[in-house]
Amino acid sequence: MKAVILAAGYGTRLQRDVVADSSGRFAHLVGTAKPLLPVGSRALISHWVHALTRSHCVDCVHVVTNAVYLAAFQEWASHFTNVKIVSDQTRSNDDRLGAVACLQLAVKHFSIEDHVLVIGGDTLFKEDFSLSKVTGRFSDLQAKDENSCLVLSYQCKEEETQKYGILEVGSHLRVLCMKEKPLPSETKSRSACPCFYVFSKKSLPLLDQFLEEKKEAPIDEKDAPGNFVSWLIPREPVYSHQIAGRFDVGNLPSYIECDLYFREKLQDVESYMV
Repeated sequence: MKAVILAAGYGTRLQRDVVADSSGRFAHLVGTAKPLLPVGSRALISHWVHALTRSHCVDCVHVVTNAVYLAAFQEWASHFTNVKIVSDQTRSNDDRLGAVACLQLAVKHFSIEDHVLVIGGDTLFKEDFSLSKVTGRFSDLQAKDENSCLVLSYQCKEEETQKYGILEVGSHLRVLCMKEKPLPSETKSRSACPCFYVFSKKSLPLLDQFLEEKKEAPIDEKDAPGNFVSWLIPREPVYSHQIAGRFDVGNLPSYIECDLYFREKLQDVESYMV
């Protein structure tokens, strides 16, 4: 199995908050890509590489970034032996390829023909999350059907449904559909789906089909990786694995909350997410 970490975003909301902050406490974060932000004792993305390495669930970690942050990611990656970097060649948020196209880029650039674990570069999970448990569940699903894919879900508040993709799940936790940012009245489900997916190698060619169908669509329809998941659900068996929750570093308050948790509350940083 291979891992692809999507890290080509420009973090515009966070950077806007950092620049506007009058305290000066976060001035050192100006110009820092979200995955490279210090969270507790290491960079956010380093928590993933550490856990992926210790769990032995992948044999390589591929990171997709952009031309602006390429040098910073290359410097960061030089401290690991199992990380490879590719740039999407863009230089602004307006020119971004979108997350699905970045995943396709990684698959093609690195000639990936294996199952792929896709991770959002600005996301971390609560301490109940375990890569070993997730990949074990995926293996069980694969033993029954080689087309099976796996996504995560956690319970969100009623008023938060309009912020996330919401999964509706049937028997054996098979996903029936994903509704993008629905009103609470539009679904009884409160199962939010974060950017963490295990795609079977059989599903990878469908990236090309999805992007071909969406080639004339606005960037919003190609950007969020959940759009591909939603498109995939009627075509392949997709199952859900439940977790307690996540840290989503989208703005300065959410970054501060995440960093504080990892500094003061994380029980065991070495076994975290393993």
